[in-house]
Formats: sequence, C-alpha cells, structure tokens
Amino acid sequence: MERGVESQCLALISVVASAFRAMNAEETSGAANIAENAIVSSLTVSELTKRFHDVEVVKSLDLEVRAGEFLTLLGPSGCGKTTTLRMIAGFVTPTSGRISIDGETITDLPPQRRQIGMVFQDYALFPHLTIAENVAFGLVERRVSRDRISPRVRELLELVRLPEVADRLPSQLSGGQQQRVALARAIAFPPRLLLMDEPLGALDLKMREYMQVELRRIQQELGLTTIYVTHDQVEAMTMSDRIAVMNAGKIEQLDSPEQIYNAPRTKFVANFVGKVNFMTGRVTRHLGSESAIETEEGTLLCRLVQQPVGTSVTMAVRPERLKLFSHHGDVAGMNALHGSVASETFCGNLLHLSVRLRNANTVLVESKPGEGRWKSGDDVTVAWKAEDAVIMAA
Repeated sequence: MERGVESQCLALISVVASAFRAMNAEETSGAANIAENAIVSSLTVSELTKRFHDVEVVKSLDLEVRAGEFLTLLGPSGCGKTTTLRMIAGFVTPTSGRISIDGETITDLPPQRRQIGMVFQDYALFPHLTIAENVAFGLVERRVSRDRISPRVRELLELVRLPEVADRLPSQLSGGQQQRVALARAIAFPPRLLLMDEPLGALDLKMREYMQVELRRIQQELGLTTIYVTHDQVEAMTMSDRIAVMNAGKIEQLDSPEQIYNAPRTKFVANFVGKVNFMTGRVTRHLGSESAIETEEGTLLCRLVQQPVGTSVTMAVRPERLKLFSHHGDVAGMNALHGSVASETFCGNLLHLSVRLRNANTVLVESKPGEGRWKSGDDVTVAWKAEDAVIMAA
C-alpha cells in the first residue's frame, strides 16, 4: 500500500516537473494576476477540544476569524496554538467541536479538500523538484494556464528575494532560503485560508523584519484570511489585525495589538506581551475620575475602576510609562515612589534601569539614552500618571 502511494506521489511530481519545463520553454508576456480570483473567507471555530490521552491541550476553544483578517495565535510553547492550527488545517482530528469556513462545516474533511494553504516550520519542500517547480506545484495541480505560471513564479521568487535560485534544488539552499520558498509556494495560488506555523523563525533578524512587512503587504493585496502562529510578540504586533493570546489551551484575550498591549485583561497577557511592573493592593476609595489603591508601596491612584471598595486588585504599569526624577524633582499630580538605581543595562536605543524601592521591591524603568544620566546607587523618584496604570484581578 505504501509503495502504491509513493509511486503515485512520484508520478505527480514528475508530471508537475515536466509541465513546468514545457511552460518555461514557451514565450510568455504580461504580469501574473492570480490575485483577481482570490477567495475571501471567514472561519468559525466552536467549542474545539483536543485531548492527547488524559491531557487536554485545547479546551473548548471558540474563535471567529473575519474575512480578509490577519489573526495571530500568540503564546508560549505548549499553550495549544500549533495544535489549534493543525486542527483547522485537518492534520489533527479534534476530540470534539466544529470548524467551518463561510458557514460550511469542514471538521471531518481531509486536508486536501479544505482549500487551505499551509506554511510549515520544517519547510516540507519536494526534494527532487527545483525551486521554481516547487513554487509552481500548486498552480500546475490546479491547472492554471501555462502563460500565467512562469511569470507568477518569477514574481514570487523576486518577492522573497531569491530570484537566482529558481533552478536549484532545496538541498542546495540554506534553511532560511527554504522557508522563504515554502512561503512563496503557499501563496502562489490564493487559498480560502492561509495558515502559517512560525514561518519566519529560521530567518536572520534583518530578513525577518523585511518579511514581516512583505508578508503583511501580500496578505492585504490578496485579501487572504490568514491565521499565523508565533511566540514572537514583535511579529504578532507588527503583522496582525487582531491577536489571540493563548495560555494552557484557552484564549486569554482576543483583541487588537494596541488593546493587547495597552489594556491587558489578565496578568498573564500583561506579563507575556512586553515588559510590565506589577503592584498588588486593594481598592480603598473612588475620587471623581480616579480610584485609590492601597499597596505595599503606599497609596497609588489610577483611572476610576468598577471594582468596589475592598476588592483586591493588581496594578500593572509598563516600564516606558515610568519617569525618573531626583528626590527634589517636581512630581505633582503623579504617583511617586522613592528608591535607588540598582542596575542599568544599555540596549542601544533604550536604557533599562532597575530601581530598588524603599520596601526592597524593584521596578523596571525604560528610557532613552540621554534622557537622564543615572547610574547605580543614585537616589531617585519613580513617577507615573494615574491614567498610565492598568487595573486587573489580583
């Protein structure tokens, strides 16, 4: 049985290779314009659950992905994001739940019938096809006209900055180059959904930053509904319309990048996305447009909260919202805590300062070099505005 399947695959590869070589020998004109046939679809996931033996890795997950949206599943290793993506693709069978595209249930359909494009972490290129033939594979299989395939392949290789590798084999490319080829192949024929499992992880920093912008541009031009998996917060923030932050098989928060960063709803989201300072306390009073929180560091003000007096809460403040002053600086109208600089770390365009407060707790302050000449041991006042604090459950 395995030999029969292998023979069929080799035969298909041979057909694709022969067809592409024939096309390449013909004269072509005009730019490829496959995007005109793109399908803009929406995805609905309802109560999706996956158990491996006794371990529930995805827990009754609900998710709506809008047509044309770029949505990122963001979270640490083991949070269930890749398993969720693979269930949508059809490579992992759900324990329970429903997956539908444009209202059509696809939960039980095999991967090849879902019209979904997938970019894998491990490239999954055909080793016996040239790079151009790999990129053309889906187009040939879908019987796109010959005069459109060759220019489309050239366009895609130019896009991923690999025009010179068209006639090479995958084994002759670096890992980063192979990942870019896999990306070109996935978008060659616009699918109903494009799924990407950390596709930029093998690229160097400069190329990764370039591809983040280019991938976003391509997605917007084609209108592809895209679901992207990563643990890289910068990637998620740069590319996404919305981000679903996952933890222990559940979505902790689904929101725009701005809301995820500036208005996290849980301590996990605040701590996972960016750097943050936490202070715990309880609500003591409400004063007009502000509330007072009694903490170990003292009484601190924040925007008016809905929690009643006596409720235990956590105050979260981003390091860039904190300002440093000398002990005699003007901090009127601001929360102010006294301490001393414990350490400083130069990070190029940023300076990270750890300040030890008088109660021995520490806070992280982020500033730009030149904003203040602070060094270890300096006595300082850490100050921030009430509206810069976010209040969440303790």
